[in-house]
Amino acid sequence: MLAFREFVLKVHQRCNLACDYCYVYELADQSWRDRPAAMGRHVWQATAQRIRDHVQRHGLDRVDVILHGGEPLLAGRSALISLITDIRAAVPQARFRTQTNGALLTAGMLAALAAQQVRIGVSLDGPPSQHDRHRRHRDGRGSHLLADRALRLLAGHPAYAGILCTIDPASDPVDVYESLLTYRPPMIDLLLPHANWATPPAAGHAEWLIAVFDRWYDAPRRETRVRLFEELINLVLGGASRSDQVGLSPVAVAVIESDGAIEQVDSLKSAYPGAAATGLTVFDHDFDAAAAHPGVLARQSGRAALAELCQSCPVRDICGGGHYAHRWRPGGDFRNPSVYCAELRRLIDHITSRVAADLSASGCR
Repeated sequence: MLAFREFVLKVHQRCNLACDYCYVYELADQSWRDRPAAMGRHVWQATAQRIRDHVQRHGLDRVDVILHGGEPLLAGRSALISLITDIRAAVPQARFRTQTNGALLTAGMLAALAAQQVRIGVSLDGPPSQHDRHRRHRDGRGSHLLADRALRLLAGHPAYAGILCTIDPASDPVDVYESLLTYRPPMIDLLLPHANWATPPAAGHAEWLIAVFDRWYDAPRRETRVRLFEELINLVLGGASRSDQVGLSPVAVAVIESDGAIEQVDSLKSAYPGAAATGLTVFDHDFDAAAAHPGVLARQSGRAALAELCQSCPVRDICGGGHYAHRWRPGGDFRNPSVYCAELRRLIDHITSRVAADLSASGCR
């Protein structure tokens, strides 16, 4: 059993946007409807005690606490600061970050979160025409102007964690990437849209990623970090991964919902209703009980969790079967190749050939 090192707190279950690809609101699991809109203090205080006990039991030197949603900033400045203060009092080893759509990131909110050493990431899918295609308000209005304002506030700020971008193969990849660069992000996280064998994705994700990789890799200087590319290069060179998108490294993440339910990684909600559920709560169970849950153990079992077809694949340890949620097939389970299998193979082969050519040119063998 592996100890959790990352705790995702659903501090607010609702959102002020209606992004059409959102796995919380638009896909299979709709359990958010039955949960409190905001996490109450009794929930985060119970969570703090459970994290403290877990840290002490396993001798952890640090853990990450992610303030998430919905849109986490809907919880309000006062509640967020109270939550951070209570958790930090119980768990001095905790580091905090949040992921926001940027709509509520004012100068005052930024100052308050930065004073609490919270690192802040913003979701942005490219220039206005691309971002507003998917990330809209419920009345259809785009949200790019709000994300743009937030990122201009963050640019150069010590609290700035980076940009999260969900890939749309219908967009111009280099145009999207270069538009993100204008905000000087320290990191860009490129995400494949959640899909599975019941709801397969559109084609073209490999070509999109390859175009961005070549633009990033061939730049005369490193303009930013791109998490997916760095992880794949590290895996190609024999290292390990810290991403749940690729590689075989175990996932040590627990999600705490606004009502105190302990769940698996919430991207599983894209598969089917209840896919992330454990039946555990912070009021009645410790995090060791969650770490021993069969679903959590399966995600930590590396090669043993892979489909038979994946076991014999030459890029098995690099791909790692892809994102766990993308393996689900109706009438079965998650022991399948990723629905992005062919796309991942093309991307990995491309990156492998580029890295190998550079190593050969430099005389490395």
